Amino acid sequence: MGRLTLYDCDPKQLSPLTLAFVGDGVFDLFVREEIVCAANRPVRELNKLKVDRVRCEAQAGLFARIEPLLTEEEMDIFRRGRNAHTAHTPKNASSADYHTATGLEALFGYLYLSGQLQRIRELAANHL
Repeated sequence: MGRLTLYDCDPKQLSPLTLAFVGDGVFDLFVREEIVCAANRPVRELNKLKVDRVRCEAQAGLFARIEPLLTEEEMDIFRRGRNAHTAHTPKNASSADYHTATGLEALFGYLYLSGQLQRIRELAANHL
């Protein structure tokens, strides 16, 4: 596991919501990579496809598909993110989907910050 980040930090020392903050960007980037590599399209269409895939409901669906693939450590990180107390729930998402999405983002943030880019690719492959 090589270091991917410019700065050295221990993701085990970060709060679940901080991990989710990073994971939100990581997840967004993987979704963008997937849709642009699938076909060259107008930016407006790309953005619509991206928004459809990064919504809380879509992230909750992704978690349901990858859950059987997760290690116990990964499940622990997911649970920490899912159970974190957030300030609000978006008006267009259920509380359950929002918390599941937060857990998934925390997991992606943890994997990224711990240099496990290949693991993110394994989990995202054929599941986004």
